[in-house]
Amino acid sequence: MNTPAKPIDPQQSGQPFTGADAVVAGLKHQGVEMIFGMIGGQIMPVYDALFKDGGIKHIIVGHEQGAAHMAEGYARATGKVGVVLTTSGPGATNLVTGLADAFMDSTPLVAITGQVSSGLLGNDAFQEADMRGITMPITKHNYQINSVEELPEVLAEALFVALSGRPGPVLIDLPRDVAVAPCSRVLAAPSAPTGYKPPYRGHPLQIGRALKVLRTARRPVILAGGGVVSAGAHEELTALAETAGIPVTTSLMGLGALPADHALFLGMPGMHGTGYANLALHQADVILCVGTRLDDRITGKLEAFAPRAALIHVDVDASEIGKNLPCAVPIVGDAKPVLKALAQGAAGWEAKPDYGPWRRQIAGWKRRYPMTYAERPGVLAPQRVVETLGALLPPEAVIVTGVGQHQMYTAQFYPFRRPRTLITSGGLGTMGFGLPAAIGAKLGRPEREVFLIDGDGSFLMTIQELATAVRYRVPVVALILNNSFLGMVRQWQEMFYDQRQAETDLQPPPYAEVARAFGGLGRRVTAQEDLEPALAWARRQAAERRLPVVLDVAVQRDALVLPMVPPGGANAEFIPCPGQKKED
Repeated sequence: MNTPAKPIDPQQSGQPFTGADAVVAGLKHQGVEMIFGMIGGQIMPVYDALFKDGGIKHIIVGHEQGAAHMAEGYARATGKVGVVLTTSGPGATNLVTGLADAFMDSTPLVAITGQVSSGLLGNDAFQEADMRGITMPITKHNYQINSVEELPEVLAEALFVALSGRPGPVLIDLPRDVAVAPCSRVLAAPSAPTGYKPPYRGHPLQIGRALKVLRTARRPVILAGGGVVSAGAHEELTALAETAGIPVTTSLMGLGALPADHALFLGMPGMHGTGYANLALHQADVILCVGTRLDDRITGKLEAFAPRAALIHVDVDASEIGKNLPCAVPIVGDAKPVLKALAQGAAGWEAKPDYGPWRRQIAGWKRRYPMTYAERPGVLAPQRVVETLGALLPPEAVIVTGVGQHQMYTAQFYPFRRPRTLITSGGLGTMGFGLPAAIGAKLGRPEREVFLIDGDGSFLMTIQELATAVRYRVPVVALILNNSFLGMVRQWQEMFYDQRQAETDLQPPPYAEVARAFGGLGRRVTAQEDLEPALAWARRQAAERRLPVVLDVAVQRDALVLPMVPPGGANAEFIPCPGQKKED
């Protein structure tokens, strides 16, 4: 944290206005209020400019990967661009996992990395790394700054590119000599780079074709992804589903786009999706895919996915359409205006299609394959823990997860009813994402409760960020489903590796004690009757003392995430929940 000092006006102090000052001025001009990062040698001029200006809040992190995930959590919770600032070499390369995660999940991020002076580039100077080359495959765009005159325009472009069209991470690599060079006080308006024209409205002819296909369908399904959430198109999705009477399934990233208790909601499809969502997609004759990549976790065996269905694919990124599956009607455009146009078109149908028999068939699948789990006396089922939390928290509470079994239990059993209330690592599946992302989400939305549901393996990977939460008094509650295993890997070993549990018995540290050692609060929970009182205590303590709280909850060690589609299998061939028998 900064040593208290008054902001310094470079003009009044006689100091020249430099590239570093231009970076700070440009970020403020774009409305940036918070930066996550770590100081170091080559980025020191920018940190000095931040100190002198005093107008942007900076969060010191425990590790640069944590900074990237905090910025992701901030961006996903607020819809704004998350900004990261690090030094060169290892400081910059530590961002790689976070940048790749943001790229896969279309999260708007701008990372500014210090770099050695221009004259040393390519000479293997101390803490030099080719960040443009390293990050080119995992960023939406990146810049190597060559002169101080470029900075105003680059900063304006970077934030525009990160947030527009399909959001994503942008990197600016800033050599030290550029940061200290004097420059004029120039601010640039947000603008697109030459040739960059992200689409917005879908083509009306394609929208008309889609409406005709939906009008003649008998077994339609809407498959909504994270693009619906990032576009703010949840109301339009609901309007279309209700107007046409079409059932909706959402990807992991799309959870919350339609309330979990909505009559048309089928839950999540795919590897750990509901049996009825997978069967609905398998039997559908038309699937309207909106803002989804149709990745392997959703489709399973590609040639067996939705064999009877014509696909209408809506995406703001044209490269996603037809990438994995053939498409009958492609619509390139933002989910919000396209869904609005489709809902308006469906409202104008003279006679609505009769989807009643189709919905009754799905209702039968729901009765046959409900989401259930096995419980044993004297031990907490992890699914029960998630259900209990979901019954206690308000709909607007933000849930963040790490990656593993706990992530899937959350997706299956937590009742998401609002968009931007689930923040998780989808495409990259980054263990360690949860704690820093929860901190970023809480800093971005301080008025909301933020709960982290994590696993004992995932939590350990970025545990140093507890120090960040204590330092800035960030009252997040971390609920650890502790089975003392790397649970998802253990599940695969049990099911597909003849129970050979190679290197998955974790034996984690006592997390409640660790939390207290960092200056936070912690409690161990081992019995069902202690769970609700512990949750009430954690929520109260976090709110009153403004500190992170860790609940280390001992859960059933051998619990499985079910349903499950075996790897390489067809979605219709899922392994059902305990006690259920799959129909042939």
